[in-house]
Amino acid sequence: MALAEAGARGRLLRWPRVLLFGDSITEYSFQENGWGAYLAERLVRKCDVVNRGISGYNTRWAKLILPRLIPESTSADSIVAVTIFFGANDSALKELNPKQHVPLEEYATNLKSMVQYLKSVDITADRIILITPPPLQESAWEKACLAKGDKLNRCNATTGQYAQACVQVAKECGTDVLDLWTLMQKNQDFSSYLSDGLHLSTKGNSFLAAQLWSHLENRLSALPSLLPYWRDVDHSNPEASLL
Repeated sequence: MALAEAGARGRLLRWPRVLLFGDSITEYSFQENGWGAYLAERLVRKCDVVNRGISGYNTRWAKLILPRLIPESTSADSIVAVTIFFGANDSALKELNPKQHVPLEEYATNLKSMVQYLKSVDITADRIILITPPPLQESAWEKACLAKGDKLNRCNATTGQYAQACVQVAKECGTDVLDLWTLMQKNQDFSSYLSDGLHLSTKGNSFLAAQLWSHLENRLSALPSLLPYWRDVDHSNPEASLL
């Protein structure tokens, strides 16, 4: 059978998508032992896990590009989950990092705007998960800043205010939320979760992956595997199994 004929006979295969939208902590999530890679492995043959992390970005910039990532023409049914994971850059101290800093009130407004946009393209609140920034380990991050000739440009208490704002936005918008800032600090020495005081270590990636999967498992684990297991394919008549 010609490939074109086979394609015409078979139904178009569309993988559902999980979209990870965030800053560098999301961009790096497909590295070895990354939390995004963990999700992709758990969901192989069920979903495409799409990394749309953009290092250095804040919510002011993110809200502008979200409609370019998920345009109105997108089939909302194909997107089974979206994570919105910003705040590590927004919470930078204005006087020391004005380019990335976003005022707290604007940060909350920007998160609401992104959730409202997703709802406007029929991605329902139960498919949206906000993730707070992780805690900041100041001494380690100061060392990283000094190595670049900069001063310490973030502090954990300020990051916590942004995390609280994120939790409040989720409550107001009816979305799920993963309060990483609080959860990680239940461990008294949370520095082991961070590679440089800001970004996630292998342990931090594993922690986030497990926490996020607990939010997604009920929704996504029941999705069927796409295409039959190889032992179930009729080898004498594969078209009957595969088209």
